[in-house]
Amino acid sequence: MKETGAWLTRYALEQLPITHTFGIPGMQNVEIYDELDHSKKITPILVTHEEAASFAADGLSRSSDNVGVCLVAPGAGVSNAFSGICEALLDGIPMLVIAGGARLDTGKHYQLHQIDQQQLVSGAVKRSYHIRCHDEIVPTIFEAFNIATSGCPGPVFIEVPVNIQILRGECGELPVYQPQAPAFPAPEAINAAMELIKKSRHPAIFAGWGCKNSAKELTRLAELLKAPVALTMQGYGVFPGTHPLHTGMSFGVSAVPAARNAFKDCDCLIAVATRFAEVATGSYGVNVPKNLIHIDIDPKVFDKNYPAAVKIAGDAKVCMDTLIRTLEANGISWPENTAIKAQIKSDKEAYFERWANAKFNGVNPAVFINALSAEMDADDYVLTDVGNHTFLMAEHFIVKKAGHFIAPSDFNCMGYAVPAALGVKLAHPTSIVAAVIGDGGFLMTCMEILTATANSAGIIYCIFHDGELAQISQTQKLPYNRKTCTVLPDYSLYGIALAAGAAYIEVTSDDTILPSLRKARFIAAKGQPVIVDIFVDYAKKTAYTKGVIKTNLARFPLEAKIRLIAKGIKRRLTF
Repeated sequence: MKETGAWLTRYALEQLPITHTFGIPGMQNVEIYDELDHSKKITPILVTHEEAASFAADGLSRSSDNVGVCLVAPGAGVSNAFSGICEALLDGIPMLVIAGGARLDTGKHYQLHQIDQQQLVSGAVKRSYHIRCHDEIVPTIFEAFNIATSGCPGPVFIEVPVNIQILRGECGELPVYQPQAPAFPAPEAINAAMELIKKSRHPAIFAGWGCKNSAKELTRLAELLKAPVALTMQGYGVFPGTHPLHTGMSFGVSAVPAARNAFKDCDCLIAVATRFAEVATGSYGVNVPKNLIHIDIDPKVFDKNYPAAVKIAGDAKVCMDTLIRTLEANGISWPENTAIKAQIKSDKEAYFERWANAKFNGVNPAVFINALSAEMDADDYVLTDVGNHTFLMAEHFIVKKAGHFIAPSDFNCMGYAVPAALGVKLAHPTSIVAAVIGDGGFLMTCMEILTATANSAGIIYCIFHDGELAQISQTQKLPYNRKTCTVLPDYSLYGIALAAGAAYIEVTSDDTILPSLRKARFIAAKGQPVIVDIFVDYAKKTAYTKGVIKTNLARFPLEAKIRLIAKGIKRRLTF
């Protein structure tokens, strides 16, 4: 049979769990867009910038069982989308990136947008493909999807030349998509983990994003071992904050007291779906016991930062289920530990009280986040961007249902949350979606609210408005007593709301937080985006910020420590 490449692309995508594409049509992908306009299954979404396309695709993938597709023009479209592609790679988020390409049939050089796209994306995707003939399209897209969703998930790039999109060509019998089955862990590794756990007195669990679909197993394992659970930044939403064994993000000097105290006697750490990356460990400021059981779908992460006594390669859900069955079959469990639960609860309450009772010149961020936690239902979704607010959320927001809190982590790209929230909302149109964003990150992608308005996506954008790049300005302030290029120019969030068709609510004091959030929910439920402008005071530093500074300062040579401390003292005396 003969079909156009654009038709074959549409056909292949329709066989997969794909509901939306995000991007901007151009001269070299307009045929694919025209085909998708006829699709009854897939909705193409026009964004204002291709960076937003990749972030929106990322948000859709993180929050659902579907996979986001970034559909962009070649050249500038691909380079514009690059930040979101890299975020997906480092955070392990499945994504298909489909781009047009220069014609292969003219023999002409210096075509529009012509650049070696395979070389351009080579370091940012799991694999890339350059389609050369029609019968490659469907099997290539199926293979790309399997690669994107298997092992450690990530983005895969497919370049479809414009002549193949337009012209009809032989494609043979169309294949049927076959999903891949998860691999089971090695029995000897599971048995070794069991033996290590059996000998321990204070086991604990450190869980990452790869546990997103295994909250049940993670909870069972924690309750079987009566083990406290700490989470990575990206994985903060994989275990409900309402559980009495939940301690917070990380467990080292940058963690909140609940985590530090619960993990201080840990003699066997079960790390599941975490790479012990810099953000997750507070700049590698955690003490990992020698009895480390490391479970991860990607065996390349083992022993990278901390040596593991037992390594279990495999899917988190399958591995934890197998480990639990093995422990139960051998009668291994821990007696109820009311003391540690009481300590965790007491530490959390005391930490919040210290924040709630502190003096602020603007809105208290902890009080706002606590109110947001109370107002969001379990089935609602909350996202963060990148900045000081991210760690405030990790310290104060209470996740009620696993998988409903989303934060970018290792690539840590500002501007993520506005477009990512769009992807989440399109995947869950009946849920309330709220994004908490620093004003610096918001200004990077804020006009994507126009896309939300165009699609009647009622999203709540909670902007922590302090006029600075707060995380970096705090880092500058401590040693340098100055803020270089971290103070933002004056701007009007009301003006942005007006331009983008969003509602606008101003929050200037703690007593206006609750009525403002309730009004925002009411507006968003009717399909209109709403900007909540929160004049926040960042005077009090997070445990994460203080811990990371302490950890990094301790690593400096003595001469560098003296120089930095002396510089800070001098500037405080003379400026």
